Order: sequence, then C-alpha cells, then structure tokens
Amino acid sequence: MDLQQVFRRPILAVADNPVVERTIRRSGGGLVSRFVAGETLDLALVQVRRLAESDLTATLDQLGENVRTAAEATTAVDSYTTILSELAAAGLEPNISVKLTMLGLDFGDEVAHANMLPVLRRAAEVKGFVRIDMEGSAYTEQTIAITERLHAEYPGVVGTVIQSYLRRSEADVERLTRKNIRIRLVKGAYAEPASVAFQGREAVDNAYRMLLVRMLGRAPYPAIGTHDPALIELTKERATTLGLSPDSYEFQLLYGVRRDEQVNLRQAGHNVRIYVPYGTEWYPYFTRRIAERPANALFVLRSLVDR
Repeated sequence: MDLQQVFRRPILAVADNPVVERTIRRSGGGLVSRFVAGETLDLALVQVRRLAESDLTATLDQLGENVRTAAEATTAVDSYTTILSELAAAGLEPNISVKLTMLGLDFGDEVAHANMLPVLRRAAEVKGFVRIDMEGSAYTEQTIAITERLHAEYPGVVGTVIQSYLRRSEADVERLTRKNIRIRLVKGAYAEPASVAFQGREAVDNAYRMLLVRMLGRAPYPAIGTHDPALIELTKERATTLGLSPDSYEFQLLYGVRRDEQVNLRQAGHNVRIYVPYGTEWYPYFTRRIAERPANALFVLRSLVDR
C-alpha cells in the first residue's frame, strides 16, 4: 500500500481546517523551525551563513502566495529585490525562489511579468539568479510561458521548476530545454486529480527517473530536487556514464530535511543547494511538507500531544 498516497489528501484537507491551523500556529517555533528558517530575513540570513560554513549554497524563499491586492504584489517585489541585495552585501550567493501568485499572477499574466522585471534587473546587477517556483497545475502553463518571456529578456538569470507527477511534464522539459532555460526537477507537492497527475509513489518515481535521464547532459545546469536515495544514486550513476563534471548539475535539498545527506553529498564533491524558506506566511508550505511523508505527519502529531 502506498502510504504517501493514502495520507496526502486527508492531511492536506485537515490542514485547511481553521481550527487545525490555529492550533499549529499557536504551538510555537518548535514545530515549524524544522522546516522554516524563521519569520524574518535576518533570521534566514543566519541560517544561510551557517550553511555556507559547510560549503552549502542556498536559494532563499520568502514564503507567500496568492496575494489579494496589487499593493501586496508591489510589496513582494520590494522584498525580493531587498533579499537579493542583502545576500550580495553579506557575501552570499544572491539566489532566490519566487512564486508568481505572490507577484500578482491572479490579476493577470501581464501583472506578474511586469512585477518580475525589477526583480530580474536587480538579480542581473548583483550577478544572481531567480528561480520561479511551480505552483498548482492551474498555474503551470502561465508560469512556463512567463518564464520563457523573462528568459528572453534576461537570459541565464531566470529558471523554473518542473513537477514530475504532472502528465504534461515530459513535453515541458523538452520545451524548456530547447530554449536553454534552467530547470529544477521535483516530484510535486500539491493534491492533483488523476486526469492531471500520476497517482501513487511508483508512478511518480518512474516519471521522475525518465525526466532525470532526459535532462542530464542536455538541460542547462539541471537542479535535482530530491531526497530519495535511489534517485540521488541514479543521478550519480547517470552523470558518471555520461562523463559529466560535478559542476554541470546540482542537487537541491530542503532546509531541515536529511541534513546529514546534505553535508555528505557536498563532501563527496557534488554541488548542493538548500531551499531555505522563511517568513510569516509559512503555514501552506509547512502543511505540504508534512503531507509529503507520513513520518512528517507523525512528528507533528507527537509534538502537539507533547504540548
């Protein structure tokens, strides 16, 4: 039985309950700090510096999505440009991840595109990089199309994410690779219907393997976003077979997950980047993390009972 599939939808459904959200928010930092680097940029920078001490790079993500007003989207633009500047000023690589719904995508593609331009302009100024995160499947085509436009305007400064569980992802990988756009490959963390996404761990893993093999050696500097030991080993084996330099791809791992593996991979000579989320709007991200693995959900339940 696929426990991940059995638990994911119920966990996400329960997490949407306002009482559950209030309970978890009141539970304090102990629950959340495993997956989130703090609620402020200063706290997040402390964690990025600590990662740098272990020779690990980071992509910093100010959490938030689906803003309600144009003013909130403008605030997000200012926040993202500030993050890039602060990372550069601290001598850290200016690398961030953003969500287009936080930049006004719900108000139209043109709004999100226009709001991305000053972010990419700042990234270019500080020699940084901006990864556009992929959200639910309703936003996939918009996200890819906007990324393509932005890449044409700021080549090499922007990339996006492909979720292996979406049935359309094989075509999307080919589309982005042809245009030399950098891809982070992940499995996917949203609850999607069978008509849109593969269901069950085996099907999702098989799709990931197929896309991984296609990307290595072809896609520009692919980011392998997985904690799955089998997929990490497949990446190493495929790279060796193709004679790829370790500098031609990188592993991307989540903040707070498999910290030992993060350090071990780096010590073995692989490029390793940690996805470091922070901010006050941590709840949606947090619930997706606990829904990914039954062990995460049990960790939360034990913490709540202890309290």
